[in-house]
Amino acid sequence: MTTTLAIDPGPLESAYCIVTDADLRPLEVDKLVNGKLIDRLANLPYGYIMGGGEAWHLVQQVAIEQVASYGMIVGAEVFETCFWSGRFYQMLAEQGYEPDMIRRQPVRLHHCHSSKANDGNVRQALIDRFTPGAPNHGKGSTSQPGWFYGFRADIWQAYALAVYAVDTRKDAA
Repeated sequence: MTTTLAIDPGPLESAYCIVTDADLRPLEVDKLVNGKLIDRLANLPYGYIMGGGEAWHLVQQVAIEQVASYGMIVGAEVFETCFWSGRFYQMLAEQGYEPDMIRRQPVRLHHCHSSKANDGNVRQALIDRFTPGAPNHGKGSTSQPGWFYGFRADIWQAYALAVYAVDTRKDAA
């Protein structure tokens, strides 16, 4: 089974998501302190990344959200996010990957068909696509985990990035 890893970098913590390319099911999602995520990326052999527990998944594609300027004034957090984005890219390149750097705008357009879509709109588009009508937005419960079990905050953006990366690769094929 091939999978895609997507990273939504942040200034202190970053979210990541590993999805199956076949059905886009999330295999592993988390938000880690950046140093811990770097350590995890540094210790993976080419083609593999440690999954939940002791499972290992073949990773075919890696995508990292790229910071983009839209003419607004930015603060120190944006520059720190740029720094970590580059560190993740470098670590993955050293492991033999060629990460795709993808801006958020095409991801929003892909999921919502609008450049004015916000993170909440993208989240709802993902729910509508993968778990329409499911209670609790498809999260499920501890005893019966749903499609989006464990999702919170930036994990939604990492998942949206992963879905975009797989969908666009399938469209190009």
